[in-house]
Amino acid sequence: MMVSDYPEHYAGQHDFEFIKQVPTTWDEVRVLDGRPRENITLARRSGRDWFVGSITNWDARDVKVPLSFLGDEKYVAEIYADAPDAATEATQTKFVAQPVDRNTVLDVHMASGGGNAIWIHPVR
Repeated sequence: MMVSDYPEHYAGQHDFEFIKQVPTTWDEVRVLDGRPRENITLARRSGRDWFVGSITNWDARDVKVPLSFLGDEKYVAEIYADAPDAATEATQTKFVAQPVDRNTVLDVHMASGGGNAIWIHPVR
């Protein structure tokens, strides 16, 4: 994992909290959805935490992300996603934290060339 700029450029940005949590090794990787040259959604597990990411090509799209791979515990999903104006202001993101479990299906909107990052961890 890496940042595509000087790390100090991320100081004070809430999205950097996600980057600080991402491990460098994985216990499990799953492809949840996608089509070549269009979009992909991956889930990676490290210990009891899951990191889910989606990206799209230049077509904005909405995808459903089922969390059926989660265990029986209760989890919190910290979602870093494209903001409503991300199509014109690519650096704009929104953050939402919500309770989830294995029955949850997340509705994710991605702006043109956009995506999202989700940190799912057991309720602590």
